[in-house]
Amino acid sequence: MNARTPSRRTLLRAMAVLPASAFLAAELPVLAGTAQAAAPAAGSADRYTIVAFTNASDATVNVYQSDDATDFRLLKSAAYTPPADRIRDASVFRHTDGAYYLTYTTHTWQDASTTIGFARSTDRTTWTHLYDHTVPIADLSRAWAPEWFVDTDGSVNVVVSCSVTSDEWNFTPYLLRATTSALTAWTAPVALAGIGPNHIDTFVVKTGSTYHAFTKNETTKYIEYATATSLAGPYTLRKTGDWAGWGSYREGPALVKLDNGGWRLFFDGYGAGQYYFSDSYDTFTTWSAPQALPGISGTARHFTVLQERVTASAVLTAGTTRSLQSVNFPTRHWQNQSGLLNLPVVGSSGTAAERQASTFSVVAGLADGNAFSFRDSAGNYLRHYGFRARFDPNDGTSTFAGDATFVARAGTTGGSVRLESYNYPGRYLRHSSYQLRVDPADGSDLFRSDSSFAPVTALA
Repeated sequence: MNARTPSRRTLLRAMAVLPASAFLAAELPVLAGTAQAAAPAAGSADRYTIVAFTNASDATVNVYQSDDATDFRLLKSAAYTPPADRIRDASVFRHTDGAYYLTYTTHTWQDASTTIGFARSTDRTTWTHLYDHTVPIADLSRAWAPEWFVDTDGSVNVVVSCSVTSDEWNFTPYLLRATTSALTAWTAPVALAGIGPNHIDTFVVKTGSTYHAFTKNETTKYIEYATATSLAGPYTLRKTGDWAGWGSYREGPALVKLDNGGWRLFFDGYGAGQYYFSDSYDTFTTWSAPQALPGISGTARHFTVLQERVTASAVLTAGTTRSLQSVNFPTRHWQNQSGLLNLPVVGSSGTAAERQASTFSVVAGLADGNAFSFRDSAGNYLRHYGFRARFDPNDGTSTFAGDATFVARAGTTGGSVRLESYNYPGRYLRHSSYQLRVDPADGSDLFRSDSSFAPVTALA
C-alpha cells in the first residue's frame, strides 16, 4: 500500500550522501543493535529469497533475491499466478526433498477466504499449484497469512490467522501440522494458547527450548512479542505497545537469522507505505532503528525471507595480486592516488608508476579471515574513513581491522565482485565521480553496477 492507502483490516473496519567536507571526518558511531557483517566460507555464499505480491497486484507474486539480506533485486516478475483467486501473504521454505514450497492467502481482503493455498518449485522461479486446503474451523470466515514453521524435531507446521463469521475481523492464530512428508494432509487446527483473539500475522521462531512469537495486535496496530516452551503454547505476552521502537500500523513480521548471529525482523509498515527491517543481537531484547528496505520498500507486500547457504565460485583468492576493473567503465581501474582510492583510466599502456598504483595484494580480511583486505605496494591497507576509501598503515586496532575488511558478494557480471563493508553492513565500495566510497546500497541497478569490480591480471 502507499502512504494514502490504509491497511486491509483498517479498510474493513471502517468499511544519505555525505558532503565532501566530511570525507576525513570521524565516522558515525555504531548504533545500538548493530553488529559487523560475517563472511561465508570460501566457495559459499548467502542467498535470501522473498516471494511477494505487490501494491500493483495480488493476482501474482514476484521473486526477489539478495546475498546480504538488505539489497534485494528482482529475480523474476509474475513468477507464480494461481489457477484461481488470489495470492497474498506468501510464506516460503525449503523442504527436506530439496523443493521450495509456498503457502498463502487465497482471496483478496474483501472476500471470505476459508482456504490456504500451496505451491511447489524446484528453482524458486517456476511454481506449480498443488492444492487449496480448507481450514476445518466451524463457521470460518477468513484464513489469512499462513506462515511456515519447521520445528527442531523436523515437523512442518503452518501458523494461520483465522476468524469466524460472527466476528469476521477478529483473528486468532491457529497451528496446523503436516501429517505427510509430501505436505498433503494436516492436523486439525489448534489455537495458540495465550496469544488469543485480536492477533494476526503471527510468526514463530525457536531458540534453544523457547518459542518466540511475533504477532500484530489488531487494536493497537503494534507488533507484540510472546514466548512459550511449547509450540502450541501457552504463550506469555512479554512486550506490548511500542516496545521495540518500530511504531504503529505495522504488520506481517518475519524473522531470519543472520550469519553474524543476529536476527533480522522484516515488517510491512503499511501506515507509511514502506517496508522495514530491524536487527537484534541480544535475543530480541533491543532492536536497531527500523530502516526501509532499499529498492523494494513501497512495492513488495507481506512476505517471509528464506535464508540459504549456496555454492559460489571464488572470484577473489587471498594470497594473489590483482588489479580491480570497473564493470560499467571497463577502461577504469582502482588506483591509489595520493593515498585515496580513485578510478582513473589506466591500462597496459600506462606508465609503470600508474600500473603499480593500480596493483594490489589480496589478503585474508584483518577482522574476518573469510573476508578480504587489500594492500598497496607500500604495505598500506585499503580502508574507509569518513566513508571515503583510502590507504593507511595498519595501526593494529580493531577499528582499523574492521575498516579494512570487506565481505565479497556477487557482482553484476560473471567474474565480478561487490565488496560490503565489514563494520558497516549494507554499505559497499562503489565509485561516484570516479572516487571510491563506502555507501549504503539503494536497491538500484546503477548502484549495483557502480559497486561491481572484476579482479583481473595485475597491471604491474
